[in-house]
Amino acid sequence: MEDLRVGVIGYGLRGPLARHAHQPGRGSAVVAVGDPRPERRELAGADFGPDVLLTDDPGEVLRAGLDAVFVLSPDHLHAEHALAAFDAGVPVYLEKPLAITLEECDALLGRAREAGVKLYIGHNMRHMPVVQTMRQLILDGAIGEVKAVWCRHFVGHGGDYYFKDWHAERAKGTGLLLQKAAHDIDVIHWLAGGYTRRVNAMGALTLYDRVTDRAPAAPFSEYKASHELETWPPLAQTGLNPVIDVEDLSMVNMALDNGVLATYEQCHYTPDYWRNYTVIGTEGRLENIGDTSDATVHVWNRRHRGHAPADVVVPVASAEGGHGGADPGIVAEFLRFVREGGETLTSPVAAREAVATGCAATDSLRSGGVPIDIPAVPADLRGYFAAGQAG
Repeated sequence: MEDLRVGVIGYGLRGPLARHAHQPGRGSAVVAVGDPRPERRELAGADFGPDVLLTDDPGEVLRAGLDAVFVLSPDHLHAEHALAAFDAGVPVYLEKPLAITLEECDALLGRAREAGVKLYIGHNMRHMPVVQTMRQLILDGAIGEVKAVWCRHFVGHGGDYYFKDWHAERAKGTGLLLQKAAHDIDVIHWLAGGYTRRVNAMGALTLYDRVTDRAPAAPFSEYKASHELETWPPLAQTGLNPVIDVEDLSMVNMALDNGVLATYEQCHYTPDYWRNYTVIGTEGRLENIGDTSDATVHVWNRRHRGHAPADVVVPVASAEGGHGGADPGIVAEFLRFVREGGETLTSPVAAREAVATGCAATDSLRSGGVPIDIPAVPADLRGYFAAGQAG
């Protein structure tokens, strides 16, 4: 089996994901990396060896005789880089979110079909063992028919990450109900078995606008994490992005097309960092405690007085690699999809629905919480992607 020739556009925060695709002699090898920053190209050279093509031109990457490309650039560049890959006929791994507007998402889905180019979206949380454990329990009937899904997202390192670079700017990513919540919205949809059709939200910039220590303005703000547990309270942060106009606290209500009701809550200055999902069904409820290697899923399916220990505690299998083993898993699935096609855990249509919900929720909270209806993906596009993009 010859190695797939793999390219990478954008070698920033998610750049390490591509290292899982670099297995020379074992099926795939990274042969070209494009990034505008010399220091990131230098890092890619160290990661992939002297023979890798290093360039600041995404077009040069796409002209390198590729079998697949990872688009890992900042969110506002996803559509531009994916469309260029479609034009070049190169199958695409597109890091989530699919795009930063609903219009861009629908354009990308339509163009992928027209070009006949495989499109795979990096919603790696579908590969996280804790999420897969919860979904399997639901499919096995552990809590009956799902009626509600709640997600609380404690983003304890928000000030270390999302308010120090382009994520803090509406112009670069719409808002954190898209950029950060797209994962969780997709998981909510997956666990509930439906997509959001109406949403309303409330939110505000409640803390980080009060931090006066800002990084100098620059044409491209280099990602610089300073995740130190000793940095507390959050107002003690330094070096934040010079532009901060996204919300750091938000709450969303969702009505899904199958009657399930859901909520999502996000705070970027909690002392802890993890996600808690609660799923309520007609015969019980479940929730995760922890979301990576230390996670367990608790199931209550008998009546109790007051708070009670779970009736069933399911340990979550541990796995090596980022995001609880999800990163190597999703890369392996993408490369298999490039070679063989077939079903995948992730879905371009589901990715579009996550963006549509995040964008609508952002519009709602910035309009005083007004309800907003979300249009469904046209039936012909749904059918094309459900059939595995086979023609």
